[in-house]
Amino acid sequence: MVVDPRRTSSAEWADTWLGLDVGTDIALSNTIAREIINAGLANRRFVEHATSGFEEYAASVEPFTLAEGERLTGVPADVIRDVAHAYARADRAMICWTLGITEHHVGVDNVLSLINLALLTGHVGTYGSGLNPLRGQNNVQGGGDMGAIPNKLAGFQDIERDDEARGRFEAAWDCTIPPRYGWHLTQMFHAMERRELRTAYVIGENPAESEADVQHTRRLLRELDFLVVQDIFRTKTAELADVVLPGTASWCESEGTVTNSERRVQRVRKALDPPGEARDDMWILAELARRLGRDWGEPVAEQVWDEVRALSPMHRGMRYDRLEALGGIQWPCPAEDHPGSPMLHTRLWEDPLEGPAASFTVVEHRPPYESVDAEYPLRLTTGRRLESYNTGAQTNRYSSPLHRGESLDLSPEDADRLLLEEGEIVRVSSRRGSVEAPVHIDRALRPGLCFMTFHFPDQVDSNVLTIDATDPKSGTAEFKAAAVRVDKIAPAPAEDRAEVALPAEITGD
Repeated sequence: MVVDPRRTSSAEWADTWLGLDVGTDIALSNTIAREIINAGLANRRFVEHATSGFEEYAASVEPFTLAEGERLTGVPADVIRDVAHAYARADRAMICWTLGITEHHVGVDNVLSLINLALLTGHVGTYGSGLNPLRGQNNVQGGGDMGAIPNKLAGFQDIERDDEARGRFEAAWDCTIPPRYGWHLTQMFHAMERRELRTAYVIGENPAESEADVQHTRRLLRELDFLVVQDIFRTKTAELADVVLPGTASWCESEGTVTNSERRVQRVRKALDPPGEARDDMWILAELARRLGRDWGEPVAEQVWDEVRALSPMHRGMRYDRLEALGGIQWPCPAEDHPGSPMLHTRLWEDPLEGPAASFTVVEHRPPYESVDAEYPLRLTTGRRLESYNTGAQTNRYSSPLHRGESLDLSPEDADRLLLEEGEIVRVSSRRGSVEAPVHIDRALRPGLCFMTFHFPDQVDSNVLTIDATDPKSGTAEFKAAAVRVDKIAPAPAEDRAEVALPAEITGD
């Protein structure tokens, strides 16, 4: 079953497609939950044994009748009912999600609404069931594991709340770690606005093209006192930098580890020397430390990994030789004789229950931050195409028959209403700015919904249109729900016209 505002290729494969309205994920989850509860399909044994907060949660979803769910989401009531019954009755069931859930101003609550469904049915902690956030790029999971988030040390150990863990890191690093959370990306830009953050060191990120309301982002980056960028390409962010440090393509020019979406840590082996003046990222960081007065020597990847194992209990048993022999190990792996953990949350089925109960969370349906109106009547949602990464910093540097360039994708009905043809250049405007883009008529879209990616910002700078309304819990911007207007561009007088060829990626030539 696929839940998506667009009839994507995944939806074409599905037994059932739920084409909900953008920004109604919580309403759909709550409606499914109410139907499961009222039909007597909740896993009462699991709920009573392993969860807390059920009564309050059940009361919160009671208003979400099938009729109300249809009104809020646009999904027919009988379809919601069938999905609720199929999910609750299944012997194994998994919920997978991507940025379509998280890139909203209620992204965290969207995820919590899905966790509620798994707890309600007991589809967690057993083989073939669970909750699976699908990562968009390689080693996103590994970045979080290593502490590349503002509130955790490596191994997801809390900086503020875990005094014992913080003490271990302080002893190993011979320093004092302030017991307070850092800023996530959105908070950093807010701090730039307040002029509290005046220097930034950006590694492998391209916010000058990937952030919502990107013109505002670029202004803040330009106004910094000092900007350092470390990357393998001269991105738009690197072009704004005072210093650019050329790093390595870690997947083939470095030694190390990578963690995939199933928590499996695997070895990465160097195959090539980096070109020109590029240097291994770890060497750059160690050399910077030396010049700042802390000599870390010349660490190699296995030494760094052994430090991770010494400080992160969930990685402790993952020696390099074991990673080699076993083809990777899934965390947590707390000891060198531990086989790793193919499943999480199995403790919820232990009798007596081990550890705290899993809590239901009351979540409120809230529509997109920005409403459509007579001036901006279309809902723009953004996303990716299969063959491309975010801003195209990597994927746009080779030719591919799959690249067709950027476009404004419109439903056939909207294209007819606006008197637009395939390939026609139009002006797309939001409350933040305008871009020009060729039209692509896409039968996967319903009237009122349009779609763009941000893979080809050199052709169409789509993030000029998106809104930086953010989730207060995660800081993620609402990339999936902006209000836009599409205007026909009047043709120039005949005597002023020149033949303008569309890029080959758009024409397919």
